[in-house]
Amino acid sequence: MKKSIKWIDLILYIISAEVIGISSSLLAGSFADFFKKYNEPPLLPPYEVFGIVWGILYAVMGVSAYLVHHSEADGFTKKGLLTLYWVQLILNFLWSIIFVRFELLWLAAIDIVLLTILVAVMVCGFIKTKPVAGYISIPYLLWLIFATYLNFAVIAVN
Repeated sequence: MKKSIKWIDLILYIISAEVIGISSSLLAGSFADFFKKYNEPPLLPPYEVFGIVWGILYAVMGVSAYLVHHSEADGFTKKGLLTLYWVQLILNFLWSIIFVRFELLWLAAIDIVLLTILVAVMVCGFIKTKPVAGYISIPYLLWLIFATYLNFAVIAVN
């Protein structure tokens, strides 16, 4: 039997992820202003791309967490995976603030490496629990790998 979508839960997961992303962006400040002080690394996309990509990725994060939350997995597995989800979301929230607002590039590098590792583990766990939740999270992991490159590239060119 096919499960029905619990729309309120789905919307709350998406909104919570988006609010965390928007809050981080507002607290971090402007990437354009940041790069007035620092050299831009190779492959840096236009600043407008970041808002579009992150907006989509935060929505997908919310959907994937919703899918795991309502999966057939046992409570212990779901609790562990959703805890991992929230921890990675906190590290994600902190990265922009550390990198852009406080300009602590090496601390941001540590944060994003930990974040990328947590998301890789999360994606694997999501795939085992609810495959579609994991597979739709792969672009997020790939974007984080690219963002990790950018973090270290900024350090290297400055």
